[in-house]
Amino acid sequence: MASGAAAPVDLFARDEGTGPTIVLLHGVGTNHTVWNAVVPHLGHEFRILAPDLRGHGRSPAPAGSRFSFEELEGDLEHLLDRKSIPAAHLVGLSAGALLALRIGLDRPRRGRSLTMVSGAAYTDAHTRSVAERWAETYAKEGPDRFAVRLLKDLYYPDWIEEHMDFADRVRKEVLDQDFGPAREWARQASTFDERSRIASLALPTLIVQAMDDQVVDASHGRILRQSIHGAQIRILAQTGHMIPIERPAETAESIGSFVRDVERRNGSSPTD
Repeated sequence: MASGAAAPVDLFARDEGTGPTIVLLHGVGTNHTVWNAVVPHLGHEFRILAPDLRGHGRSPAPAGSRFSFEELEGDLEHLLDRKSIPAAHLVGLSAGALLALRIGLDRPRRGRSLTMVSGAAYTDAHTRSVAERWAETYAKEGPDRFAVRLLKDLYYPDWIEEHMDFADRVRKEVLDQDFGPAREWARQASTFDERSRIASLALPTLIVQAMDDQVVDASHGRILRQSIHGAQIRILAQTGHMIPIERPAETAESIGSFVRDVERRNGSSPTD
């Protein structure tokens, strides 16, 4: 455990299915439910482990936590140990993709592959400005205006127009949510930069990026593809940042096909 990092916590996790394990990591301010529409497409063939990260959803936020990537990595390794999973296919969305990348770099023995959805090798000025705008909107205009801002930034406009019931649900959920842990993790993510190490990544890697992402520019997908040896990429048109919610079938198909191919190339998976 890194100096000054809080001890690992027991994460809540959705755990279902059998077969090679896929770990699905959510992003800042969300929880495991962002993967709800993806899991049914994968659960018949794989073991799916979708945790709530520290301070999110049903997982605790212990006193003294800094929500550093070191702490989040420790929590995930602790979860894998509790579940007797030596290594898993790591999939992350947004800041969860940053976390999955860090695990792949720092603890490569725990990964069998890496899939980065709406991810990046570093947090650029554009993404930082989006996060700052969210914080300012919440502080100055209140949770409802903040929810509207989130919906505009995170989702493709046509998708939101076709799913107004979802938009209404998000606005209600924001009113009751404690964003303290999210703010702390976002602060840590604002300085994320693994450009100096990313070429050393040894895990088979898939990049899933959205052309119309207003949070992480699609150019980051090309940077990742060029920086990681042998990486594959899939780019989705007319799609916003929250790919697993907008395009669950395509997300599951991309992950499933990639993991299946990695398993074929590597032979049988380690005992789950």
